[in-house]
Amino acid sequence: MTERQRRVVVTSPRTVAARRPRHPVTRELDEQTRLGEVYMRSLIRTQFRLGLFVCTLLGCVIGGLPLLFLLVPELREVHLGGLPLPWAVLGGLIFPAFVVGAWLYVRQAERNERHFADIMDERQ
Repeated sequence: MTERQRRVVVTSPRTVAARRPRHPVTRELDEQTRLGEVYMRSLIRTQFRLGLFVCTLLGCVIGGLPLLFLLVPELREVHLGGLPLPWAVLGGLIFPAFVVGAWLYVRQAERNERHFADIMDERQ
C-alpha cells in the first residue's frame, strides 16, 4: 500500500494581524460625532429643500389662481354647477391639490430616508 502523506501546515511568522477596529456608521450617528453630524446635516438639508420646493410650488399655484382670475375677467363669469368658477376652484379644487402635494412630499421624504439608510448600511 501507499504510505500516508504527511500534511504540512504553513503559517505566517506574523500570527496576529493588526486590524483596524471597525465602527459602524450608525455608531457615528448615535454618539453624535463630527462625521455623524455631517451625515445628519445632509439628510436634514435634503428634507428641508424638499419641503421648501413643495411649499413654493403649492404657494405659486394657490397664489397664482387669484392673480389669474384678476387678469382674465372672462373666467370670473364662468359658472360651474351654479357657482362662479373662482369659488369652485378656490373652495373645492384647492384641497385635493394640498392632499396630492402632501402625498408627494411624504413619498419623496420616505425615499430620501431609505436612500440615507442604504448609504449607512453600505458604509458599515
